[in-house]
Amino acid sequence: MNTLPELLAEVPQRGRVRWLGVRPQSREAMLEPEAVEARREAGLTGDHARPGPRNARQVTLIQWEHLAVVSALLGREITPADLRRNIAVSGINLFSLKGRRFRIGRALLETTGWCQPCARLEQRLGPGTFQAMRGHGGITARVIEGGIIRLDDEVRVEPA
Repeated sequence: MNTLPELLAEVPQRGRVRWLGVRPQSREAMLEPEAVEARREAGLTGDHARPGPRNARQVTLIQWEHLAVVSALLGREITPADLRRNIAVSGINLFSLKGRRFRIGRALLETTGWCQPCARLEQRLGPGTFQAMRGHGGITARVIEGGIIRLDDEVRVEPA
């Protein structure tokens, strides 16, 4: 029988990049490239996120499977672009990446926290969005090693 620490340390799943998005300016429409460059301590090329090693929100990721949950709770289809996240990933539980480093394509990222919903999301998408998103907002990360990230790239946890 495995102990809890052993279960937490083992992440056998491998995910896939299902969607990519960058925000050239705050509050502008998202661009949906097929590939994007992740830059060390700076985030994604073309995204307006503030660069620097102290920025814990260089990249935002959301669980592809959670889009169906949020859509069901709101009674309408919600896309990653609606939620203003950078990367939508399927096949791996993003919460299992807590405190971990992981590779997407050539880039190495490190989880920095949960991506909580904000009041602006409620203003943009309507009443109930904030509550529907609670627990489904995804994670924030910083880029440790730069590299290209493409649609359908594998997401895998680095050994501890």
